[in-house]
Amino acid sequence: MLPHPPASAIRVAYLIASVLFILGIKMLSSPRSARRGNTLAAAGMLLALIATLLDREIVSYGTILAGVVVGGVIGTIAARRVAMTAMPQMVALFNGSGGGAAAIVSSLEYLRFARADLPVPPVMSVTILVGALIGAISFTGSIVAFGKLQGLVTERAVTYPLQKPLNLALFVAIVGIGAWLVWTGQPNPTVYAWFAGLSLLFGVLFVIPIGGGDMPVVISLLNSFTGLATAATGFSLHNHVLIISGTLVGASGTLLTYLMCKAMNRPITNVLFGAFGAVKAGGPKGAARPDVAEGKQVRDVSVEDVATMLAYARRVIIIPGYGLAVAQAQHGVRELAELLKSRGVEVKYAIHPVAGRMPGHMNVLLAEANVPYEELYDLDAINPEFDETDVALVIGANDVVNPAARSDPGSPIYGMPILDADKAQHIVIMKRSMKPGFAGIENELFYDPKAMMLFGDAKDSISKLTAAVKSV
Repeated sequence: MLPHPPASAIRVAYLIASVLFILGIKMLSSPRSARRGNTLAAAGMLLALIATLLDREIVSYGTILAGVVVGGVIGTIAARRVAMTAMPQMVALFNGSGGGAAAIVSSLEYLRFARADLPVPPVMSVTILVGALIGAISFTGSIVAFGKLQGLVTERAVTYPLQKPLNLALFVAIVGIGAWLVWTGQPNPTVYAWFAGLSLLFGVLFVIPIGGGDMPVVISLLNSFTGLATAATGFSLHNHVLIISGTLVGASGTLLTYLMCKAMNRPITNVLFGAFGAVKAGGPKGAARPDVAEGKQVRDVSVEDVATMLAYARRVIIIPGYGLAVAQAQHGVRELAELLKSRGVEVKYAIHPVAGRMPGHMNVLLAEANVPYEELYDLDAINPEFDETDVALVIGANDVVNPAARSDPGSPIYGMPILDADKAQHIVIMKRSMKPGFAGIENELFYDPKAMMLFGDAKDSISKLTAAVKSV
């Protein structure tokens, strides 16, 4: 057993760890400092772990070491092997693991009272139950989000009759059981098991009716849940660093959720309870050329024509989307942009807040390819520039450039702020097919007289474009 340091030393260690967490989160706001921010936050976590191990009566250091080794190996392999397209799934799994850990710790703390046959103080009971409830919802909800993103569960919103009343009744039952446990004060493992089991079930039913297009918001919200569960666990264990770190995660996740809902011009209640995408609107379902069926015309364009257009343009705005991540074409895009800039073309990247499958997906994708951060512009900053842009190059983006968000009150995305690609002089859209995006609706931009479709794999098309520009 390791010697216990003075209590004041433990508190100072926790304080330093908390400061490192705050500085780390602050540095994540810029790609230039993100690596240092991650390092500082990791150092804070290591310090907090060491302080906790020295502060507590540890039953088996060997078991803890084994867990650290196994978890470290799994985390390292997963982080190194995961593709950028699967990054949202990994985030969902890691977030779910945090929520599950908080629920397990809360449950063990409750069982500790049961084994000792001691009454649970009301405040302690509330913090334990809150930690278990929110942690369980975060765990199973994140698993469902992972399944939707991975394609193991349908990406569509799953609805059924009386869904909302049944979910409400289930939540009321959970709260009722929890209130009974607090009121009686006597630990009851059987009733607690029902409480935990229903909480896990509610996490599944909470996320399953949400469409895959809203998963970025859901992941952010579940992340805030994990933080709140961690903070509640910190109150149960009287651990200050858990309270602080959990509060930080909960607050940042909540703020990010709010900002993403604002970017979509949809309240959080609509995201969670609107069953967005439950019914697929009419339109093409992946056909390469729906011209005859829809009575509309799309204009194909050759690589050579696009290369000439880009080479002689003054301003080009590149709009990346999930298709860019699928094709792993970010390095090719950077190479093409560098080539255009060497010819005197002004190149910028337009980043929609909810492009991709998780918050900041496009930023991370382009940062991986060493695209200068100064060339990335958010929606509000870049939209006024489309009027004076020669070519808007849309790579794998769909709903975030769909003019129906402005013009069609019946569209499910009506009112969502979009990138004004249709205001550019020329629009080149790179896609594999005419398949709609996550919203499941037809993109009016495809039929714009100024729009040209360059069909094919984005990585291959970008490579051919780069070679063609060099020969112009």
